[in-house]
Amino acid sequence: MSLALGVRILERTLRLRRLAVLLGFFQALIPATTDARAQLRVGDPLPPLGDFALEGDLAAAPTAGRVVVLDFWASWCAPCKASFPMLGALQREWGGEGVTVLGVSVDEKKSAYEAFLSRLQPSFATVRDAQQRLVKRVRVPKMPTTYLIDRKGVVRFVHEGFQGESTERALRAHVRQLLDEAR
Repeated sequence: MSLALGVRILERTLRLRRLAVLLGFFQALIPATTDARAQLRVGDPLPPLGDFALEGDLAAAPTAGRVVVLDFWASWCAPCKASFPMLGALQREWGGEGVTVLGVSVDEKKSAYEAFLSRLQPSFATVRDAQQRLVKRVRVPKMPTTYLIDRKGVVRFVHEGFQGESTERALRAHVRQLLDEAR
């Protein structure tokens, strides 16, 4: 065997080893990011929110036997800011009928979360998923995303994004539908 052929074989072997290491690394990531069980979908039960170390007062947002409007948002998200008045209106108008609006911030920085709340003064409960446990479990597709949960704790509708009046009409229709269902 010539020296040149030996060098080529060695180079190819090293490339294959590097590729194998990279493939192993990415295979380790794949189950965490593509596990179908990790995405909250229509028909799935809402996982117990107390299991996720959320910062804030979950007692201020009762969920048992109520229609829950669970909204994931972030301080850097302009559509999130635009959706807050509508979410507050839902809580004010239908809270007495059994609706709970709960905003879940995905902000990593507490100061950003607090500044956003200070500016907008929401009339519904908010918590912060500082450790990103719930947002990873749910695999929220975009900001904001709103999950509507029926009185039995099952996800019935998912609204991705906020497009103003059209989103508000759809959310109101779905909340009304869930309220009108037999208890």
